[in-house]
Amino acid sequence: MTRQALRAVAMLGLSGVLITGCGDSGSGNRADRPSASPSSSSGSVSAKAEVAQNVKLAVEEGISADEQRFGSGTNSPCATSSPQMFTAKCKAAADATSKAADQALREINGRKGFATLDSVARKLQVAVRTYGTLGCATGPTAADTRKACLEPAAVIAQGFPELRDGANLGLAGK
Repeated sequence: MTRQALRAVAMLGLSGVLITGCGDSGSGNRADRPSASPSSSSGSVSAKAEVAQNVKLAVEEGISADEQRFGSGTNSPCATSSPQMFTAKCKAAADATSKAADQALREINGRKGFATLDSVARKLQVAVRTYGTLGCATGPTAADTRKACLEPAAVIAQGFPELRDGANLGLAGK
């Protein structure tokens, strides 16, 4: 999906959230409404929706090029069925995935409503560190090391779609 198409989809989603969040009656002038009333919460809902949309766009932009370059899931060089799982190609994909996870964590910056994205990004960071610590990219020959590389490689292979899903769930405050 092109960057322009992603932005169009994101803006469409944001406009739907903003429209549904602004359904109060009256003149629409914020000064006409008391700030403590329940109807004034639509402003904070819209602000939260905008933050969530901005995080989603930033995460999407951060992963799109790398996902096209390296692939994801079974098309990733880190897929456990890939002959490249124990090579520098998977290491490069792992580094790109780690960079995307770091960016996601910077974007959410401790904000509430991004629990899934936070969890996914941290899980990816652990997987990338484990993959590196085990020396998985150096073609290990020991069976126990090769077996230990399977789990972090599988997590890395799913990293881009998982980050995207986490960003999408952020739109729902999850």
